[in-house]
Amino acid sequence: MIPSWPVVLVDGEVLLRPIKMRDQAVWREVNRRNREWLRPWEATVPPAPPGAPVAQRPTFRQMVRHLRSEANAGRMLPFVIEYRGRLVGQLTVAGITWGSMCSGHVGYWVDNEVAGRGVMPTAVALAVDHCFRVVGLHRMEVCIRPENGPSRRVVEKLGFREEGLRPRYLHIDGAWRDHLVFALTAEEVPEGLLRRWHRARMQ
Repeated sequence: MIPSWPVVLVDGEVLLRPIKMRDQAVWREVNRRNREWLRPWEATVPPAPPGAPVAQRPTFRQMVRHLRSEANAGRMLPFVIEYRGRLVGQLTVAGITWGSMCSGHVGYWVDNEVAGRGVMPTAVALAVDHCFRVVGLHRMEVCIRPENGPSRRVVEKLGFREEGLRPRYLHIDGAWRDHLVFALTAEEVPEGLLRRWHRARMQ
């Protein structure tokens, strides 16, 4: 179990909370409206080798059960994002590794209707500060397709370092896609990432 999980994180009109079974109807509606907008950036399952079972896209309930299991095992923090009281996306801290690494990576998506309002940078900053200050992680990564301008702007606004390219890193939209790696360590944001983000917005 991860320290201080489940947890709710809030900054102004942006709130992160654990995903729940009762989110199904709203989650499906938001996901349906944004299907074409999200398709180029969402992970897909590569074709199965001949004779191997074909992987099926999980149902919402299966997804939530898996996310809960991973959170209970200390490997993941699965949040939904609320903006002004309405579910508008997801943010997951996954791949949490302890021992000598103490790291994790952040993945996210947001409703196109609220994109550009600072919702996602705020959500990422909330999650990263929680991971550094409460969970005890040391390094956070975000991996983004080079073509994904909106997502790249999120990490650029927050001051993540670009570390390089991972060729054919994830299977997305039917093919293996390159990803750029962005990272931060706890020492780089001693004042907290959320405070850095607030300061940048005021300039």
